[in-house]
Amino acid sequence: MNPHNLFSTLTEFNLGNGTRGRMYSLPALEAAGIGKISRLPVSIRIVLEAILRHCDGKKVTEQHIRELANWQANGKRTEEIPFVVARILLQDFTGVPLLADLAAMRSATAKTGKNPKLIEPLVPVDMVVDHSVQVDVFNQPDALQQNMELEFIRNRERYQFLKWGMQAFDTFKVVPPGIGIVHQVNLEYLARGVMEKNGVYYPDTLVGTDSHTTMINGLGIVAWGVGGIEAEAGMLGQPVYFLTPDVVGVHLKGKIREGITATDVVLTITEMLRSAKVVGKFVEFFGEGAAALSLPDRATIANMAPEYGATMGFFPVDEATCAYYAATGRSAEQVDTIRNYFQAQGLFGIPAAGDCDYSQVLELDLNSIVPSVAGPRRPQDRINLDHVKTKFAELFAKPVNEGGYGKDAAALTQRVPYDSATLGHGDVVIAAITSCTNTSNPSVMLAAGLLAKKAVAKGLTVPAHVKTSLGPGSRVVTEYLKAAGLFDALGDVGFKLVGYGCTTCIGNSGPLPAAIESAIVGHDLVAASVLSGNRNFEARVHQNVKANFLMSPPLVVAYALAGTMNKDLSTEPVGTGTDGQPVYLKDIWPTLDEVAAVMGTATNPETYRALYADFTANNPLWAAVPAPVGSVYDWDDASTYIQQPPFFDGAAGDSGVIHGARALAVFGDSVTTDHISPAGSIKPSSPAGKFLLEHGVDKADFNSYGARRGNHEVMMRGTFANVRIKNLMIPGSEGGITRHQPDGEEMAIYDAAMRYQTVATPLMIFAGEEYGTGSSRDWAAKGTKLLGVKAVIAKSFERIHRANLVGMGVLPCQFKDGIGADTLQLDGTETFDLLGLENGITPQQDVQLVIHRANGTKDNVAVKLRIDTPIEVDYYQSGGILPFVLAQLLGS
Repeated sequence: MNPHNLFSTLTEFNLGNGTRGRMYSLPALEAAGIGKISRLPVSIRIVLEAILRHCDGKKVTEQHIRELANWQANGKRTEEIPFVVARILLQDFTGVPLLADLAAMRSATAKTGKNPKLIEPLVPVDMVVDHSVQVDVFNQPDALQQNMELEFIRNRERYQFLKWGMQAFDTFKVVPPGIGIVHQVNLEYLARGVMEKNGVYYPDTLVGTDSHTTMINGLGIVAWGVGGIEAEAGMLGQPVYFLTPDVVGVHLKGKIREGITATDVVLTITEMLRSAKVVGKFVEFFGEGAAALSLPDRATIANMAPEYGATMGFFPVDEATCAYYAATGRSAEQVDTIRNYFQAQGLFGIPAAGDCDYSQVLELDLNSIVPSVAGPRRPQDRINLDHVKTKFAELFAKPVNEGGYGKDAAALTQRVPYDSATLGHGDVVIAAITSCTNTSNPSVMLAAGLLAKKAVAKGLTVPAHVKTSLGPGSRVVTEYLKAAGLFDALGDVGFKLVGYGCTTCIGNSGPLPAAIESAIVGHDLVAASVLSGNRNFEARVHQNVKANFLMSPPLVVAYALAGTMNKDLSTEPVGTGTDGQPVYLKDIWPTLDEVAAVMGTATNPETYRALYADFTANNPLWAAVPAPVGSVYDWDDASTYIQQPPFFDGAAGDSGVIHGARALAVFGDSVTTDHISPAGSIKPSSPAGKFLLEHGVDKADFNSYGARRGNHEVMMRGTFANVRIKNLMIPGSEGGITRHQPDGEEMAIYDAAMRYQTVATPLMIFAGEEYGTGSSRDWAAKGTKLLGVKAVIAKSFERIHRANLVGMGVLPCQFKDGIGADTLQLDGTETFDLLGLENGITPQQDVQLVIHRANGTKDNVAVKLRIDTPIEVDYYQSGGILPFVLAQLLGS
């Protein structure tokens, strides 16, 4: 297909190597009188380029171009943007079920007698296998090898399936286990900056099936996390549709002070932006403070966009971006092309104050930031370092219904015996240097190494009750820590290499020593974890560790050495040196100059080129995995890992009108996708555990919910199975239980749902604010669908989960201000109707929730339908996005 030249925008620019390339010019679009494009936020302009380039008069029209080119900072958000991305990024927990869906679509296509190769990704797809390694072995020199061997034993069937996908689909590539974390690999290797097709150059853009895909915003790449459901549609040629967003400009001023880390900055920004309610908005950083940040610092801030609620946390391309591409091994020719392209588009450089129009401008002086941690349950709950001890003590005694632990304050200092030692409330039992958020940033990783080196010199050691681990996001980290002479120092204080993957940050912290776990459970201790991650939701890090704190890698080492949250590290000693003298944090904290002196070890392009040149070399475990062949997958009915998903059975979509529904559960605020669809361990007594035992799987081989996502039978049983989820239909309860009606019998949520299905009773879920926050987890929507839930009615939704519910054919509805399940006093004895869609669906219309109470009274409540766009109406009426796309492909 020849490129169009709408508005005479197809122009040429200098590639930098003596030749010229073509591009769709935004300055030319402005010159054509289409809009004042140079005043638009940079992120909006990059989306506009994609719309201009993909204009075909069908999915993308001239009207779409005109609407976005005339974006108003505070306009009504009713226009739908059809954004065609340049590539798709996957991790294995979300990628395996996505591949299962693609395989099922091929099976369905073959059944119709058509060529299964009709189902083929139309854009490059990269999957990084990073979510499966677990910290089984720690603080041993060969922990990496032992953990990888266990990973391959547990996941051999999944990895065979991935190898089938690599040969079955032309554009599907896999970065195997043992290489790194998806977002760090994207930053250091996969990101292209500028891409080319048929001689036309354009910005690298993507969506990823992990909410922290936003990390790449730090490189000036427009990207965000979507559910695998949306990603599949994007692979198969559908635009990613979203409403024209507000763009919040964050004016960063000043510079980071001595003793402050990038982690302190991002935790401060997360607290600030979460309170500013930026959910569903683009955030764009500008000003002299943004320009002064290093590229890794920008990536750390962009990474936590899901935690502050934004769709993106975007930093435009500038010279620091180009320097990072060069330092990480990209060719000089590629870097020149990136620089010249963005300059030709008028997109080069961090904007100064007043350069762009924003919906709202917030300000932050980087000089005002203080040492911080966040916790113990949410990443936005920042605590000044010098307040951590008092905050923990306050929460320890605070009632449970006020967010505390409901303990007797006097019990805080009590110790209980285990083996030949003692354990108490607030003791740190997990200390993990983990997660792409921080391990991608050499400044904090080198700082951790320097702190460890000073601690070793002072004679400090980590208490025996602390499980320590180093799980960096790429092999490059190990190389530069070794080059700086700091790798062994980290090992000397217990932080030995355990794996290259997400590990503790996604709940793969592995088991605690049995005696410690027994002491915690037997005495109901409020034990703590410290991690350099981005998520600390209840029961995520470890099911029996109740208090979880996010912090920088050097602080993780410091708290591991201290062994407890009951110390004020700003005034009390971390420990006692071999000379008998107290050692304070200031004695071992590295200076900016000390970090700068070793920073050169992390910017050697040859290290990056060598480590990313060949993924199979020195990876015998991956090489030994057999690769099935064929364009259609040969499903194995006996498999407990991979089963053909039931989403293409030809069932029609619903009208949206619901009669006689029951409440499956009533939840409060901040129910996360971890609560809805846990990723961690499977309890033998749970419906999923019972299923596996019935199918001959030993408890030792259960693996995790995340690893079992290719099997809908396991995943639907695991829906709402988090041990910390609280169903308000059973006051004071924890875990995935409900009350079946009308008999009132208590049972597992899965069991109740199946009983309701036998009598065709539709189900609803009720929830408070921020329903579905957390990871972009398909199964939180897929499991909800398979349990028979027809509608989820909440006070507010997280962006990705709301879209995923629609994508699975479940109605999301939102209570009006001040109304909720709490004010309506819903207890689960009611039945419900949802009316107002009898004559069709209009995006964001009001519908009527009719509540029939057990005492015979009736209430009518208006709620807002959160099907937000016209294309979502089509998806819902087709039974979901996947049947919609399959029907389109087969029809064409």
